[in-house]
Amino acid sequence: MLSSSKKWKFTTTEESSQLEDDRLTVSPIIRDLLIQRGITTTDQAVDFLSPSLAKLHNPSYLASIERACARVHTAIEQQEPILVYGDYDADGVSSTAVLLLALQTLGANCDYYIPNRFTEGYGPNEAAFQKAYTNGFRLIITVDNGIAAVHEADVAKELGIDLIITDHHEPQETLPDAFAIVHPKCSPDYVFSELAGVGVAFKFAEQLLGYFPEQLLDLVAIGTVADLVPLIDENRILTFHGLQKLTKTKRPGLKALKKICNIEGIVTEDDIGFLIGPRLNAVGRMQDAGLAVQLLLYDDLNEAAELAEMVEALNKQRKKVVAEIVKEAEDMISPKSREGVIVVAKEGWNEGVLGIVASRLVQKYDRPAIVLAINPEQESAKGSARSIPAFDLFRNCMRYRELFTHFGGHSQAAGMTLPMMNVTKLTDGLNECIQRELTEDDFKQEIVVNKTVNIAEVNESLITEISQLAPFGMANPKPVFHIKHIPTDIRQLGNNQAHLKLQFRDATGQLDGIGFGLGGLFPKISSQTAVSLVGELGINEWNGIRKPQMVIQDLRIDEWQLFDHRGKKDVSILQYDPDPNTDLVVCEAKSERIPEQIKTISYETDLSIVSQVKSLYLFDLPPSLEQLEELIKRTQPSRIHACFYVENSKYMQVFPSRDDFKWFYKQILIHKSIDLHQQLEMLMQARGWTKDRIIFMSKVFFELGFVKIENGVIRVNTSPVKRDLQDSKVFQERLRQADIEKTLYYSNYPTLKKWFSLWMNDTEASRKEEVTHGL
Repeated sequence: MLSSSKKWKFTTTEESSQLEDDRLTVSPIIRDLLIQRGITTTDQAVDFLSPSLAKLHNPSYLASIERACARVHTAIEQQEPILVYGDYDADGVSSTAVLLLALQTLGANCDYYIPNRFTEGYGPNEAAFQKAYTNGFRLIITVDNGIAAVHEADVAKELGIDLIITDHHEPQETLPDAFAIVHPKCSPDYVFSELAGVGVAFKFAEQLLGYFPEQLLDLVAIGTVADLVPLIDENRILTFHGLQKLTKTKRPGLKALKKICNIEGIVTEDDIGFLIGPRLNAVGRMQDAGLAVQLLLYDDLNEAAELAEMVEALNKQRKKVVAEIVKEAEDMISPKSREGVIVVAKEGWNEGVLGIVASRLVQKYDRPAIVLAINPEQESAKGSARSIPAFDLFRNCMRYRELFTHFGGHSQAAGMTLPMMNVTKLTDGLNECIQRELTEDDFKQEIVVNKTVNIAEVNESLITEISQLAPFGMANPKPVFHIKHIPTDIRQLGNNQAHLKLQFRDATGQLDGIGFGLGGLFPKISSQTAVSLVGELGINEWNGIRKPQMVIQDLRIDEWQLFDHRGKKDVSILQYDPDPNTDLVVCEAKSERIPEQIKTISYETDLSIVSQVKSLYLFDLPPSLEQLEELIKRTQPSRIHACFYVENSKYMQVFPSRDDFKWFYKQILIHKSIDLHQQLEMLMQARGWTKDRIIFMSKVFFELGFVKIENGVIRVNTSPVKRDLQDSKVFQERLRQADIEKTLYYSNYPTLKKWFSLWMNDTEASRKEEVTHGL
């Protein structure tokens, strides 16, 4: 057996005949995937599979948008300077670029400002507004921020600045007293509330321009995917068409960025999520984010290429800094702190990467994590938090709003600043919440499995169909499939053997499975054992050859496993990570190959002291099969390692026949006595026997009283009792040893596993399963 590292939640599909229609020609698998996504009618399916710009909602339904547009048009007419106040992440810089391009198209006198993450922090701040006022700005438009800027809105009003807020983050209890707030979640008449910051900026740009600015969709796709908003409804449509624009983009900055990322051909949401987005984010994490906005806006290809190189350098630096902080944070985490919310804080940490660090900690420990950089001069801590699906970080942090100087975010991520003296209070408070709300099972990461398929169903045609469900993301994840099959090949790949590759074959074809970072499971998978995999399906193309492939997210083995090391001398069990608390070794003499702390017994040990184990390592053959049977019944191992090594095999030695015994006894009768010291070679040459066979037959004769042996001289017993060879214990012991070797050492793998299975508690269940599958 091998346990999965995550919970597998299998999705059930309710039957629905409404998807049966001539307009919809999809396979049963795709039909089920659509139903699982809440798409239960043919009209919905057609709209989903063919996202249409005509299905976008009218921006005029956003509250205050008409008032905001009127104010902007007045400013343009009067050549009044307009300041676009952005944010330093990929959503923020793309939002800034979208609105700037729209304003420039209208002939506005405009500029942009993005606060420095390290000196100013997220969102509007009083000093920035003061500076804007001094520079002549009387109209400020925020993009991707501002909904929590209650104090700053009051400052703007006192200064005589009209503040237009466009944002998508969670509104808090009190809204800013701004000139206008353009926000889907503050707009009762707007039917979709999950736009990204760039989506809201785009809607505002559309209303300002008076037409649909399709040319801006490449930027919209970047911000929408990078900000991890649900890719459904408008977000799906905008991203679908935005990716097409991004594939053919003429923007020098994006072309240079794609080249740096080695993106060729069709651009996918993964290209944004794993390549473009992280690089744009890296700028604001390491320095002023203005460089990222410049890259998106530059018209000159050469200058854009230089900026892209600078962005790439910052991204490499960001990776290095993240690795260092993750290592330091892990060293600070005690076993006790792993029970609830993980909170780590240290002076000198780069605030810009703390969200990434928190995500890494969540992935490793399955706990919400808050990572803070300490400012000793201000006696404050500032940082980021990430959560697990079962714990609403925003809602629970809002219960302790008074502890924060600044706070904002959503259920799974947040940014915060608080006095150092409040960190412990926050930790204690959140731990009370998590202990009250969650069970131990809630902490385990969950994989939603959409469908079980067999190898015959997995082909290039199916994978092409699955791609119609893209772009994938939040609320529209890539389908996860389950396969159970016996791998024909198992191997480790990559640097330090970090990755796992499995190959499956049946009469219909072949499927490869690749598990990145799962190389450590290699020694835990035995041959000829069915493995259950869950993962995403795709195409692996190498040297022009295209093959279906599963990217493995998790795996498990539901049956006990046999690891066959027979015939290998000095097998070391260290590679299998033996556990002193759950594992057992059977061996007469310990050696370096067996860790000192692992419990070791012999077959003579009283089995009453033995209980169930996970792994049973068998180095010695048993004196009898019955003794091993009893050991298996008592220990019921999940894994058996057969480490038998036989040097002087009894089974491989030819057993003397009855005629052999007759001939040897006749020679003793004829010669009256045989001196083995003098005549052994003669006997061996006469019959082609081995020394062992002659000595064995001599012992049998002696035990049965047929002969007397003194100092190697065999003499006939003149008055022997008639007895059968079978009466000899030596004879029977040789048969028994040969049978033990035949059963446990020289049998093939299936036969040995079947023998062990006879003594496992699940034997009856296994037999029923075999009958069910016709094996």
